[in-house]
Amino acid sequence: MYFLSGWPKRLLCPLGSPAEAPFHVQSDPQRTFFAVLAPARLSIWYSRPSVLIVTYKEPAKSSSQFGSYKQAEWRPDSTMIAVSTANGYILFFHITSTRGDKYLYEPVYPKGSPQMKGTPHFKEEQCAPALNLEMKKILDLQAPIMSLQSVLEDLLVATSDGLLHLIHWEGMTNGRKAINLCTVPFSVDLQSSRAGSFLGFADVHIRDMEYCATLDGFAVVFNDGKVGFITPVSSRFTAEQLHGVWPQDVVDGTCVAVNNKYRLMAFGCASGSVQVYTIDNTTGAMQLSHKLELTAKQYPDIWNKTGAVKLVRWSPDNSVVIVTWEYGGLSLWSVFGAQLICTLGGDFAYRSDGTKKDPLKINSMSWGAEGYHLWVISGFGSQNTENESDSKSIVKQPGILLFQFIKSALTVNPCMSNQEQVLLQGEDRLYLNCGEASQSQNPRSSSAHSDHRTRREKSPFAGGGLESQSLSTLLGHRHWHVVQISSTYLESNWPIRFSAIDKLGQNIAVVGKFGFAHYSLLTKKWKLFGNITQEQNMIVTGGLAWWNDFIVLACYNISDRQEELRVYLRTSNLDNAFAHVTKTQAETLLLSVFRDMVIVFRADCSICLYSIERKSDGPNAAGIQVLQEVSMSRYIPHPFLVVSVTLTSVSTENGITLKMPQQARDAESIMLNLAGQLIMMQRDRSGPQIREKDSNPNQRKLLPFCPPVVLAQSVENVWTTCRANKQKRHLLEALWLSCGGAGMKVWLPLFPRDHRKPHSFLSQRIMLPFHINIYPLAVLFEDALVLGAVNDTLLYDSLYSRNSAREQLEVLFPFCVVERTSQIYLHHILRQLLVRNLGEQALLLAQSCATLPYFPHVLELMLHEVLEEEATSREPIPDPLLPTVAKFITEFPLFLQTVVHCARKTEYALWNYLFAAVGNPKDLFEECLMAQDLDTAASYLIILQNMEVPAVSRQHATLLFNTALEQGKWDLCRHMIRFLKAIGSGESETPPSTPTTQEPSSSGGGFEFFRNRSISLSQSADSVPASKFSLQKTLSMPSGPSGKRWSKDSDCAENMYIDMMLWRHARRLLEEVRLKDLGCFAAQLGFELISWLCKERARAARVDNFVLALKRLHKDFLWPLPIIPASSVSSPFKNGKYRTVGEQLLKSQSTDPFLNLEIDAGVSNVQRSQSWLGNIGPAHQEIDTASSHGPQMQDAFLSPLSNKGDECSIGSATDLTESSSMVDGDWTMVDENFSTLSLTQSELEHISMELASKGPHKSQVQLRYLLHIFMEAGCLDWCIVIGLILRESSIINQILVIIQSSEVDGEMLQNIKTGLHAVDRWASTDCPGYKPFLNIIKPHLQKLSEITEEQVQPEAFQPMTVGKTPEQTSPRAEENRSSLGHGSIPQGEVGGSSLVSRKEEDTTRAEEEEPFQDGTYDCSVS
Repeated sequence: MYFLSGWPKRLLCPLGSPAEAPFHVQSDPQRTFFAVLAPARLSIWYSRPSVLIVTYKEPAKSSSQFGSYKQAEWRPDSTMIAVSTANGYILFFHITSTRGDKYLYEPVYPKGSPQMKGTPHFKEEQCAPALNLEMKKILDLQAPIMSLQSVLEDLLVATSDGLLHLIHWEGMTNGRKAINLCTVPFSVDLQSSRAGSFLGFADVHIRDMEYCATLDGFAVVFNDGKVGFITPVSSRFTAEQLHGVWPQDVVDGTCVAVNNKYRLMAFGCASGSVQVYTIDNTTGAMQLSHKLELTAKQYPDIWNKTGAVKLVRWSPDNSVVIVTWEYGGLSLWSVFGAQLICTLGGDFAYRSDGTKKDPLKINSMSWGAEGYHLWVISGFGSQNTENESDSKSIVKQPGILLFQFIKSALTVNPCMSNQEQVLLQGEDRLYLNCGEASQSQNPRSSSAHSDHRTRREKSPFAGGGLESQSLSTLLGHRHWHVVQISSTYLESNWPIRFSAIDKLGQNIAVVGKFGFAHYSLLTKKWKLFGNITQEQNMIVTGGLAWWNDFIVLACYNISDRQEELRVYLRTSNLDNAFAHVTKTQAETLLLSVFRDMVIVFRADCSICLYSIERKSDGPNAAGIQVLQEVSMSRYIPHPFLVVSVTLTSVSTENGITLKMPQQARDAESIMLNLAGQLIMMQRDRSGPQIREKDSNPNQRKLLPFCPPVVLAQSVENVWTTCRANKQKRHLLEALWLSCGGAGMKVWLPLFPRDHRKPHSFLSQRIMLPFHINIYPLAVLFEDALVLGAVNDTLLYDSLYSRNSAREQLEVLFPFCVVERTSQIYLHHILRQLLVRNLGEQALLLAQSCATLPYFPHVLELMLHEVLEEEATSREPIPDPLLPTVAKFITEFPLFLQTVVHCARKTEYALWNYLFAAVGNPKDLFEECLMAQDLDTAASYLIILQNMEVPAVSRQHATLLFNTALEQGKWDLCRHMIRFLKAIGSGESETPPSTPTTQEPSSSGGGFEFFRNRSISLSQSADSVPASKFSLQKTLSMPSGPSGKRWSKDSDCAENMYIDMMLWRHARRLLEEVRLKDLGCFAAQLGFELISWLCKERARAARVDNFVLALKRLHKDFLWPLPIIPASSVSSPFKNGKYRTVGEQLLKSQSTDPFLNLEIDAGVSNVQRSQSWLGNIGPAHQEIDTASSHGPQMQDAFLSPLSNKGDECSIGSATDLTESSSMVDGDWTMVDENFSTLSLTQSELEHISMELASKGPHKSQVQLRYLLHIFMEAGCLDWCIVIGLILRESSIINQILVIIQSSEVDGEMLQNIKTGLHAVDRWASTDCPGYKPFLNIIKPHLQKLSEITEEQVQPEAFQPMTVGKTPEQTSPRAEENRSSLGHGSIPQGEVGGSSLVSRKEEDTTRAEEEEPFQDGTYDCSVS
């Protein structure tokens, strides 16, 4: 409603001594001038600019006679001021303007500027007038004056001797007697006997009073704390004709303020609360409407220590009330008690260092024009005693403070309530929530799904598309789109009275004192009247509204003295020539647009409906025709009481039972907010229904309206929409009400299911109340969101030192900003329906909203709130709602997630109550597994772990672990391993402890579980800085290392248990020839593949069917089956030229001395060079990931070549280029490398031929990596299969060298031999592409059969070590040697390998450069 903005301004009064400090401020009825009283002076201030105009100083002699000034009251026409004094005198001052061209302040413009042309009223508007003050009359009432009140043409004065004086403004009593209060009868209501009880005791007098025009009477507070309302029974104001009513329960009243629009009387009480009363229309009794009081919940330290209420002031538009207390502080409330601001808490009350500030004490306050300013005279009390010396009189000088406010456009222009935008208006700027207008041109752009507190990143429902895209534009940030109002328009038309925004949120119109102006958010331009006389000739009276591209407004034409309804086109020039004008009989007070109808409420209490349409004769013309007039004078006591009027399609019938359903969406009824009572008048359909066949719709007879029905009380705002949506009928056909402190209400339609006939006993609508935490300013109907705004504060007091600037406003007050906010309310409504046993309706409503991105959150909130309330309730609940809510949520697929999310956000003590309603967590866990929802199942596991014995949670964890392994959910697997270990070691909630290294000799690559591992070719413990990793001891087990080394006790049962599961999974993958999955599994879970393969070499790790394995690998790695090339005979690989190419390439790209040494030493045979080139791919790949972690890993002997993070390694030319997916950047890289190595055309052709028969680059890297693993583990049969796929004879050759140099299991040799024969047979029949390659390796095969015949005695194969293998055997040995140069492996560590843990930050790098999807590996080289 109203929000504080920025810091208050301080106006300093010219002072002589502190005794002359101002203590009272009173604005005139137009709020242009402010009278400021000091003990012996009266000053008049102007509002804009805020300057002092004139001061009257009482001479010392008369001052001692009159006593000090006390109160001031303005005459309604602002020509006189009455001032009461302490000794019972009333002084009447005349205000006369100094004639002529004399102004105190005038704006000065440069020559030739457009403002110089002289506009009518120019001086009056922009200059502070020069005024004279002279005392005309003195009246002595012979008793201290308690209260002054201007009533129409009279002045009502209450004195302390219990008399009421009615004085004419000219200063005469007109011969009327003063009324003695003792003679006025008082009763509880006006129906009781005429006599009434008299006040009865002598010393009773009025302490404070205020006249209420709409109730025709005045609210009074007596000196004994009683309060009442005195009204003249007839028009004559004499003692016999007055009658008073009072409430019996108020005995501590201190002050009163009256709201004329809502007919409310706010009585401040000594207890610190404000009691707001209204008058019952039928009995005339005073009824308590609501209370304004701080709650202990919000202000625990201050709520009952505020002192008595000192002042209460309603804003000029009657929409908010400001309250201040004896001990200081300021609070702002909406009409019906929603608290908007309070300065007794937060940054207002505490400094940034946490110390408490003295609250601001307020002596007097008065609202400025349109409520944009609050003039406050503060009393600083005794807060500067300790600083008396260095803060001189300026500190104690109480100036006038101006608090600045921003208010919602709804306060003055209620027709904005059918929009879905929030529009706030400040004194010179507008705040919009619709962001950039250019974002979207469709009407739905405004209503967008999101809630900045509850937004989910990836909702299962995020449907994409236009709506979900625009939702971030509407709610994604908390900033406003601020539009500065045109200064040219403001200069002569301040203050802004109305503002309106169109449906799309792209155009705004504002109305000041005269005329209006509009702004387009697309062009960022204001459009003003070209002819300033036209602007100054119209006063907009009833607000304004947009209809498509037209602005509809009601105004008063000054020169013609005529009330008019005008329509202006936005796109044409702003000129009356382009306006459509309709004359009206009476002044228009309110105006609203519904579809193609305009509804107008006029000062004669009549409502008029107009139709509005585009004229066919001109593109920019609109026509308005009267459709219907309805007189409301029987129901409305005073036209000023009508807060808003709107047409809606809402009616008590919901369109199903109508005889003519197509009329259901017409303008069904008129909603009228009469002083907070929402009144509905719907069309009377009881008469005969006439079907219009072809008659012109404009001539059709509209149905009359039924008598009005009251729908709700205490209504501040009403929202309804004219859009229709079959899917969300509940939300779009509902009526939303904001009821101040009572929260919101929705009048919801109830639909029978599947268009069945409605039950006759079921009401067709229901009113549901619900509370929200924000003040609602707009409703997004489809999105089930309420938009609002909230004040936020920023402290800047730390910028100033304590003593020098103690009383700077920046130190005393925080800087106030307004933030956008929003809230979902769907869970409240669903809950209310369930409470009322309307589960079917709740289900229909929920299903229509199930596509909203935050729908899961709605269910969770509902479950959570009901659970918290019922589980923590002191008394047993007779009819608990939780089982109903639980049953309701099971209707949705999100049931399992909702329950577990709710449980994990609730304390453990409430879980039993929750699961008693929703079901056993074990059953829910199993449901998750059946539904393949593993992440939710993992959440249930945490609940089971807390609620069940460890055995149960282990059993369920094992189930989940196996399923996760099966589905390749690696993250989950890592968490499950950690979880199982935690259960085993009894540390139920925390991860297992990480012990420090115990022996320096053991390799200390710390490996945290479920971290990715990196390849470490070798690393000694001492070279790893302990601070980098959490070091953990790894034990080497001579009988073949255990698969996992996570914690200190590798041999504990828990680890064995996990290892057994991992081994079982690995065995299955190998048996099903799923090598790719095996690689991913080992890489992601840090499974030690080599040591396991060593053990399984003769069992699971042998190849049973070579042909099947070959086919399966081709399929898994997307590797093409070979075809026979045309030029298979001449190959550049055979001649030495290619060797130099490879060597040059390596030299040019390598930065590592080891590699260069290796090549410079010369490579004797081409065969060897080719094998080198073939193997550099994986070597670079492995080492690069290892070396990317930082200085502690010195194994790298190849520098990364890739320029895009792509996996392009610098192996052979086949590695460099790749036919399937080559990025531009990599092509250029290839060109650079080859430009210096002139290759002939035929060689290039051959290379491209080679490429055509290769698979994807990633697969090649992965295959080479697996080859390396199998080679290390001695699974030579698998190496042969991979060699065949890669079709590199060097690999086959290398294997044969190994077989010759070491004694290999005869069974394996036999297996390899038979396997290769099978492949040969298969190639001959099915895949001739393999024949050339098989022919190349024929000689090797003969060697193999020779070895087989020798039948070497099989013995256990040892992984090769550097000492055993001659230098020429394989490139592997060379790599080993180079790595040994950096970190020598301790000899005792043959079985156990060194591990280096990967740092978390490097995972992204690893993902780019890893052979297997997104993990890293651990290879151990002994």
